[in-house]
Amino acid sequence: MQTQPLNAGPGLAVGAVPAVDGNASGVSWGAILAGAAAAAALSFILLILGMGLGLSSVSPYQYNDKPLGTASVIWIAFMQLAASGIGGYMAGRLRVKWASIHTDEVYFRDTAHGLLAWAVATLVTVAVLAGGARAALSGAIDTGAAVATAAAPVAAAAGATAGANAGAGRSNTYFADMILRSPNGDVATDAQRSEINRILLTDLAAGKISGEDRVYLAQLVAKRTGMTQAEAEQRIDLIYAQATQAAADAKAKAMAAAEEARKAAAHSALWMFVALLLGAFIAAISAIAGGRNRDHARVLITQRTI
Repeated sequence: MQTQPLNAGPGLAVGAVPAVDGNASGVSWGAILAGAAAAAALSFILLILGMGLGLSSVSPYQYNDKPLGTASVIWIAFMQLAASGIGGYMAGRLRVKWASIHTDEVYFRDTAHGLLAWAVATLVTVAVLAGGARAALSGAIDTGAAVATAAAPVAAAAGATAGANAGAGRSNTYFADMILRSPNGDVATDAQRSEINRILLTDLAAGKISGEDRVYLAQLVAKRTGMTQAEAEQRIDLIYAQATQAAADAKAKAMAAAEEARKAAAHSALWMFVALLLGAFIAAISAIAGGRNRDHARVLITQRTI
């Protein structure tokens, strides 16, 4: 009794066994590239949509200490699910199935095609984000740069405190003005402020004020304000202590900010890894589903032909 093979294609006689080339490659690059193109395009579209929704709902004057929040994680996971699912399904559905191939081998090839489609789509997406995304997103990027430029004077004014500037080593003359402050209201010259500021910054970097600098600064204060040498030295000690504390606070804040940035970067990298791994799994599963639908469609066509 003759039976029709499950994988027989249209035009094959019942019971006929088609020839199989054992040396033929099991990779259909046409199907892989088609699935990868669909996945990469959908990823890019969803990325632009996510950026648009994010920029429309977040104020540039409100900052989050975690660049990859819950909403971003959910959106990235959704991007991977949607894009990888579509790409894997297309790679499995469009692949030409060889007849008389064992079912396990069919599943393996479909899974491999889904993973390859996901890999190619991921590489293409990374290349696009590294190169062509600048042109497509130039409007949003330029707007962000304009906002940053407009906010720079405000940030500079807010950051012009003694602690921040002394800790950062900037040539701020706030402590120099405190040292040269006179009861008669005389304004110190820029040269005097610059000289005192350089002395303070050098001593702050050394960790202590030298005896010569202390005496010299006290002489300037005494000459300018009419204080005694002892009173001038007390002022120098007090202001230097304030500058030291400000520098320590600024250093502590910088270290805390660096630690937060490290944690945020690690958090973001881990979630990106999970999202990409999820995308690879979904692509493989979707390719198997596409392969099953492909085989089912071929069986229906064969039955109708017969």
